[in-house]
Amino acid sequence: MRNILLAAVVIFCARIAAAQTYLPQPMIGAAANLPFQEIGANDLLAISVYDAPEFARTIRVGASGDILLPMMRRKIRAVGLMPDALEANIAAVLESEHILVDPRVTVTIVEYNSRPISVIGAVHKPVTFQAAGPVTLIDAITRAEGLSSDAGSEILITRTRMGDNGLPVTKVERISVKGLIEQADPELNPPLYGGEQVRVPELGKVFVLGNVRKPGAFHVEDASGTSVLRLLALTEGLMPYTGPQAFIYRRVPGSPVLTEVPIELGRIMERKAPDLPLAANDILYIPESKGKRLAASVLDRLSGFGSSTATGLIVWR
Repeated sequence: MRNILLAAVVIFCARIAAAQTYLPQPMIGAAANLPFQEIGANDLLAISVYDAPEFARTIRVGASGDILLPMMRRKIRAVGLMPDALEANIAAVLESEHILVDPRVTVTIVEYNSRPISVIGAVHKPVTFQAAGPVTLIDAITRAEGLSSDAGSEILITRTRMGDNGLPVTKVERISVKGLIEQADPELNPPLYGGEQVRVPELGKVFVLGNVRKPGAFHVEDASGTSVLRLLALTEGLMPYTGPQAFIYRRVPGSPVLTEVPIELGRIMERKAPDLPLAANDILYIPESKGKRLAASVLDRLSGFGSSTATGLIVWR
């Protein structure tokens, strides 16, 4: 009787083991619930094959864009494929190399590492993140905690894609900050797919020095720049003894050399000459007139000498 019971237990256990071999095998590691996108280099995949636990694993796509599974003689191309297309390719190779018969393959994206989006420049927190799912320009700026106070008037999106000749092609898209943020124009909020660089240039600056009350660097708020009179207002005006002429120092494009442009400051102040525009990185230098200071000094001395006499008059003989 005891032997019969032992035999029944053995048969029962054997049936359970046989039944388990037909259950789907668990994958190694917990697969993330990421949206399906084209697979790229360095992405992490979770692969499982029904009733073949030896193939269950996580594997990272190589820099070449290929993966290699156990017992396979050749690598399988993964870059540029959707997960279901890669599933079909893996199954075809397993069957063509006589490893498995009618294999059922599952591929899940565990981690994207092939779609970096970088946000740099005049933002509160420059950041690089992976585009795992739909991302817009506003989303990217939000990831960087918004634009800083010295952000310029444009956002530059640099995209690099492979051309028809197999060579990379770089394109720069310019987005108006005012249109994107203030006007909320949806046409200026393009989708980002990964591989883009979002750069927010800082406002340009114009430098004022010389005979002004508050010399310093001042932001150029838009592409039209600013002007001599506006800069003088920002510096709170001219100091005494300013000469009739000032100078703009401007860099020659593609050269470290600064050119000197004289301007008729006195005539501009008297509204006898048009106000002149200034561009970013210009230097406005307003010199002091030594002749005016010398003349004023002489007059001060004469005034002091005259007041020191009894009558306040100077008699020349």
